[in-house]
Amino acid sequence: MAVEREKGHFTYTDYVGWDDSVRYELIEGIPYMMTAPTWIHQSVSASLITQIHSFLYGKPCKVFAAPFDVRLNAAENDDTVVQPDLVVVCDRSKLSGSGCLGAPDMVVEILSPSNARYDILVKFQQYQKAGVKEYWIVDPERRIVTVFVLENGKYVADTYGDTDTVPVFVLEGCQINMQDVFEDAPEAPEVAAEGEAG
Repeated sequence: MAVEREKGHFTYTDYVGWDDSVRYELIEGIPYMMTAPTWIHQSVSASLITQIHSFLYGKPCKVFAAPFDVRLNAAENDDTVVQPDLVVVCDRSKLSGSGCLGAPDMVVEILSPSNARYDILVKFQQYQKAGVKEYWIVDPERRIVTVFVLENGKYVADTYGDTDTVPVFVLEGCQINMQDVFEDAPEAPEVAAEGEAG
């Protein structure tokens, strides 16, 4: 079925009945249609999941790639369902059916021109409110990753470049090689020095 946003407030029960040929996320009862990812997006995702999966081999935490339903407020309104690019779940009691009930330990979103504002503003607020301990926003165009770690209910940020090795806060000892992650991403445009014409 096509989703008519003006019909009002939706829940996970509505969400599971929608047409699978169109992907949606649900934020506080409002559906948002998702666009197909680019091949660069998929290359970045593949590198990240390969590195994290390799680290987690034989360990209790698990990493999952989209499509994977994360029901951030499943125990309450159950009206927020997101499909992050990658999630890490360490509490296996949260795993159910096609996804996770409640906040995963870590979420990774890979920016595309069509979703940047949504991931940076809308989903950022949802992840912080739900208590996701670590949130990565990976920007292939600028070849940077911003890592948000939850401290006293608020995210504290650090930014890393394409030659950095980035520690994963929720997975002690896990280090992500960003040079491998951005292997297929175009070179970032050079920033003009102060005083130079752009």
